[in-house]
Amino acid sequence: MLASKEEVIRTILKEDGILIVQDLDGVCIPLVQDPLKREISKEYIIAASKLKEKFSVLTCGEHEGRRGVNRLVEKALNSKTEAKNNGLYLPGLAACGVELQDRFSNISHPGLKSIEIDFLAKVPDKMRSLLTTELKSLFPNIEAEKRNQLIEVAICDTRFTPTINFNEIFNYIKNDFDKLKDLQIIMHNIMNNLLEDSRKYGLEGSFYLHMMPNLGIKEGKEIMKYATENDFGTTDIQLIIKGAIKEAGLLVLLNNYISLKTGIYPFGKTFNVRNAPKTIEGLITLCKDKIPINEMPLLIGVGDTVTSIQDSRTKSWLRGGSDRGFLTMIQELGKEYKKPNQVIFVSSGNEEVFRPRIEGNSMKGISDPNDDLKFSMIMNNGPEEYIKWFKELVRNIEEG
Repeated sequence: MLASKEEVIRTILKEDGILIVQDLDGVCIPLVQDPLKREISKEYIIAASKLKEKFSVLTCGEHEGRRGVNRLVEKALNSKTEAKNNGLYLPGLAACGVELQDRFSNISHPGLKSIEIDFLAKVPDKMRSLLTTELKSLFPNIEAEKRNQLIEVAICDTRFTPTINFNEIFNYIKNDFDKLKDLQIIMHNIMNNLLEDSRKYGLEGSFYLHMMPNLGIKEGKEIMKYATENDFGTTDIQLIIKGAIKEAGLLVLLNNYISLKTGIYPFGKTFNVRNAPKTIEGLITLCKDKIPINEMPLLIGVGDTVTSIQDSRTKSWLRGGSDRGFLTMIQELGKEYKKPNQVIFVSSGNEEVFRPRIEGNSMKGISDPNDDLKFSMIMNNGPEEYIKWFKELVRNIEEG
């Protein structure tokens, strides 16, 4: 049974210690075809800053760089210094767990090696070269200027998570589903080539491919969600540091949160996503071993990328999405610690980015009747609705 917005706020207000852990794109930042055109609300930034240690982001995007969320914050504030001076940056983990930032943009990179950073710096140019070759072959009649424009949008030159984002290319041919699948295969091949390059660089096992959205994991690899008439499926693939998964990142955030409260890091000061347990069961066991019930906060998880599709051949459910893992962790930790943890889903699809939408009681493409992950509350109208609720929550917390 879903709770109302007011009920969720009342549940949160009953607890002394809370930690909100939320994704960014699709949650508080509307999805767009061109990531460089993203915008974030100034009112949201101010509200988040009032929560201080009670709030952290957990995103596969990045804090720094020209595509980083820090640039969006500065643009919203119309200042390059206000956020730094007043602690208005969004604290938490980016790059799926390897870029840690506080409210003043002091950044560390727990678990990263310099040789990995050096390799990642070379990846965007390689992506651009491979994609140019593929698009010339797939679209021989397209003008060079238009092709270069599509490539420029598609190559996301983020520092720790170089990404191919095909939203704009998909939109360019949105009614040709055979071509869409061809493009998804091209995208996958390009990223697999880069993975092979990393092995030649001496970095065997340093990276993996993260697909957004995906249909879960099979034999250690994420499953591509192919395009259908209902949605584009996988639109982005990132080259990610091995071990950088959001459920492990959640524990990094918990480790820091409890250290601020008690002066002690329950998992140790050097704990990071790479030395964390590799399964949800292992992560939960670590929490139970190291965090007493009186130190565990009420957790509120907010995400938008959760998928579920029934395999037409086996009739089994393929469940994935980059937010599924950490939201499931929050749900299960609530059970273990007997706390009313909240799992909030934001329906992020819009006219720019084609994703499954919740229609009445139907959550087709997002969840299914047998899904273990159960949402406490759903924001059907996307980031705008979530931000309005978030500001109301912060106002209530301030008033005590």
